[in-house]
Amino acid sequence: MRQALDEAARAARAGDVPVGAVLLSPEGTLLAAAHNEREATADPTAHAEVLAIRRAAGQLGAWRLTDCTLVVTLEPCTMCAGAIVQSRLDRVVFGARDEKAGAAGSLWDVVRDRRLNHRPEVIEGVLADECSHLLTSFFRTP
Repeated sequence: MRQALDEAARAARAGDVPVGAVLLSPEGTLLAAAHNEREATADPTAHAEVLAIRRAAGQLGAWRLTDCTLVVTLEPCTMCAGAIVQSRLDRVVFGARDEKAGAAGSLWDVVRDRRLNHRPEVIEGVLADECSHLLTSFFRTP
């Protein structure tokens, strides 16, 4: 999560919402790291999670990220939750809950919806205070 927080800080310095993500191999090695790049790229899909998934899949040369873990500072939104399910990630670890748009248990629970063919394990609250602080500080800055 510390690496994901470093990525989130990079997003904040670039003027984007401070969300960072890292994607780990089954052995726990870093496959990809990313932060929100919506402002820099003018791409509404450039969320940290989606970018990390794309980069990891590119590195592995496969879209199935079976046995891999995504670590992200903020609970994934519905778009990112869909990408998590589609990429067959085994585990999602997140820091801060997103009561307004979270799709891993807060507002929706897309990643564990029994109607879908894949449901990753979800671990929430890892360094939640630090993840939340980074976001609230960003939004309080004039």
